[in-house]
Amino acid sequence: MPAPPTTGIPFVAGATRAPADGPVRTAADGAALREFGELAPLVAEAAVTDVFVTGGEVWVDRGRGAARAGVRLEPERARALAVALVAAGGRHVDEATPCVDVRLHDGIRVHAVLPPIAVSGTQLSIRLPRVRALSLDELDRTGMFAVVPLPLVRALVARRANVLVTGAAGSGKTTLLGAMLSAAAATERIVTIEDVAELRIRHPHVVALEARQANAEGAGAVGLEQLVREALRMRPDRLVLGECRGAEVRELLAALNTGHDGGAGTLHANSLDDVPARLEALGALAGLTPAALARQAVSALDAVLHVERDGDGRRVAAVGELALDDDRLVVRRR
Repeated sequence: MPAPPTTGIPFVAGATRAPADGPVRTAADGAALREFGELAPLVAEAAVTDVFVTGGEVWVDRGRGAARAGVRLEPERARALAVALVAAGGRHVDEATPCVDVRLHDGIRVHAVLPPIAVSGTQLSIRLPRVRALSLDELDRTGMFAVVPLPLVRALVARRANVLVTGAAGSGKTTLLGAMLSAAAATERIVTIEDVAELRIRHPHVVALEARQANAEGAGAVGLEQLVREALRMRPDRLVLGECRGAEVRELLAALNTGHDGGAGTLHANSLDDVPARLEALGALAGLTPAALARQAVSALDAVLHVERDGDGRRVAAVGELALDDDRLVVRRR
């Protein structure tokens, strides 16, 4: 068997290795990444944001869309790997529970779906956090602020505006939000609430709260709504909801309307114009009428930053502010 490489990347026979001269994800003894088996070299690459197993075919996204990785897993091996990764996250996946989502180590998110729910074979989706937080200046060098200028974003942070960062999946919402929070004053206390801890923030005082799923008996769940309420008891200078995806939007808007400034959150939306409809849909889950949601949102949020990704990378594509139009929520571009 070939000797292990000396780059800090766990060695897996027969698998493609990450470039030796690039930054890598490592664990203290390599054991954490070895859990990923044939996928470990891909998981180790700092540039990789996602690894997918689709019916045995392995795909990788290095920030410019999914591409074949040149690695293939046999059906039995793909299933075994899915079972092992889910078990490492403290849960169980089988025919009775064929769809499971777990968090491993430092924010690595693994979602597994087994056949026959997954028609073409075992499906694995591995979402990888950045190796380190990026600053606003570093994002600027990647072209993130080619459309919406960096000084505008810095001004929002400096005046402690409540900001909603929107965009499609993988567009860079969390990366941008982490960079903005890293620019907050060192004297401020930041409390983050996430379904899965993904935010990377360079700041001396960050309190990170993560939701918890119910155990096999259906007990022990701690949801985002509860965590928002708990966070308010922790005297945050900046209250941050990593992603608004349900009824917790009511708790966030209520908090931002009661004297909490400098807050932020992210929201899935395909365009800036789609933001009002997405907020209304979440408000309905929380029992808010469109009119009530609109008044809350307009009062709570000072700006909306919309992020997009294309073949050239990620950028802040538009900035807007929420407004009322005959009791309906609209967004106006700046």
